[in-house]
Formats: sequence, structure tokens, C-alpha cells
Amino acid sequence: MFSWQEFNARLRVFALAIGVHVLMAALVVLGTMHWEPFRKPNPVGLTIEAVMVDTSEIKKQRDEAKAAAEREERRKQRDEELERQRQREKEQQKQKEKDAAEKRQKELEEQKKREAQDRLQKLRMENERKLEEERLKQQSELEKITKQREAAEKQRKLDEERLKQTEARKEQDLLEQQRLQREAAAKRKADEEAREFRAGQQATLSDNYQAAIQSFVTQNWLRPPTAKPGLRCTLKIVQIPGGEVISAAIAGKCNGDEATRRSILAAVERGGALPYRGFEDVFQRQIDFIFIYDGD
Repeated sequence: MFSWQEFNARLRVFALAIGVHVLMAALVVLGTMHWEPFRKPNPVGLTIEAVMVDTSEIKKQRDEAKAAAEREERRKQRDEELERQRQREKEQQKQKEKDAAEKRQKELEEQKKREAQDRLQKLRMENERKLEEERLKQQSELEKITKQREAAEKQRKLDEERLKQTEARKEQDLLEQQRLQREAAAKRKADEEAREFRAGQQATLSDNYQAAIQSFVTQNWLRPPTAKPGLRCTLKIVQIPGGEVISAAIAGKCNGDEATRRSILAAVERGGALPYRGFEDVFQRQIDFIFIYDGD
């Protein structure tokens, strides 16, 4: 297919050839019509003029123009044929794409249909499996119930036999049980009395231990002038077995001033070790001790 520029060039050549042919034809006509009907006769003599035209050149140019026109016509036909061919190929391509799309759609629908059938088949098989499992489960439960009934019947007979065998010993066992209950009650009573006795002793020992610590701290206390009767100070004391004091600090309420507080802590630490011997059973590593001063 020719480009637009090439087509214009060929068209100009064709137009130029036609123009040359027209010009040559005009020259021929003018050459044959060169006469004057009203010209006065020349008495001197007759002069004949002739114009020679090369018709072969005109024919050649005409043939070339015709050939160019035919070539142009053939080119146009080829272009039209190519365009039709392209249109056919385009239509064929569209048809192929349409066929391919329809084929894909059909395959997709078939695939969906197969998948639906597969799901239906799986669902059917799953239902059958569940039904079979339910049947086997019911059968198993029935067999289990049957075995339980048989075992219960067997156990009932055994229980009846045992009951018959134990009835003879029942009264004797009851008497033995009553004897053991009386002995257990007596033992519990004795244990309770012993616990109460030990608790009383323990409480007394704890009170004595607190009084011993109070006396010990009071003896080591250097009472400052600002200390007033009615003094109450809670101390937290940490000690080790043997009574040695590790630390002492005011840990609760204390109605004394700063000097009084320091003097009480100094009294605890000055002693070095709190009372211990004889109080081993009530010894505690950490104790809360209330220092009391009500006046001399």
C-alpha cells in the first residue's frame, strides 16, 4: 500500500501527462486551422506553410499515462483487496475470540457442573457415612445397655449372696463399731483437753515473754525529759535465735516525740539480746512489740 505522499506524486505525474497530450492536440488543431478567409490575395506569389507533429511521442505519452492510470487502478484494487483481507482477518479474529470465549464459558459451566456433582456426591457419601455411624453407635449403645443389664443382674445376685453372708456378722460389726466409736470419742476428748492445756500454757508463756521484753527494754531505757506517762509506741524487732537483735524500728503508732522514739530504739539495741532462754517455744524471728510507759 502506497503512502499519501507517494500517491500525490503519482497523481501529479498522471495530471502532467494528460496536460502534455492536451497541449499537443491543441497544437495540431491550431496548425491545421492557420488560415485567414478575408486575407487579401498576395499578388507576389503563393507560400505554403506546414506544421509537422510527432504523433508517436503523443501516443507514447498517452500510453504511459494510460499505463500509469492502470497501475494506479491496480494499486487501488490491491489496496482494497488488502483492506478486505484485513477486515476478513479481523472478523475471523473476532470470531475466534468469540468462539474461544464461548468455549471457555462452556468449559467453566461444565467445570461448575462437575464441581456441583462432586459436592452432591460428597454430601451424599457424607450423609451415608453419618447414617452408618449413627447405626453403629445405636447398635453399640444397645449392646452396652444389654451388657450393663446382664452385669447388673449378676451384681444383684452377688449382692444378695453377700447380704446373706454379712447378715450374720452385722450385729457383731455394729457392736464393734460402737466400741470403736466410744474409744475414738474418749481419745478426742483427751486430745482436746491436752490441746486446751497446752494452749493455756502457751498463752501464759507468750504473756510472760512480752512482759520480759518490756522489762528488759524499760531497764535499758534512758528516759528523756520530754517522755510523758501514757506513752505507747509500736516497734518492729527482727532477732535471731538466742535473742540477738538485728534491727528495730518504729512500725506503728507512737505518741512520743522524736527524742523519745530514738531513746526507745536505743534501749532495744543497747541490750544487745532480748530474753530467750525459757521462751524457745514462743520465739519469733520478727515481733511487733508495744513499748508502754505510764510513769514511775
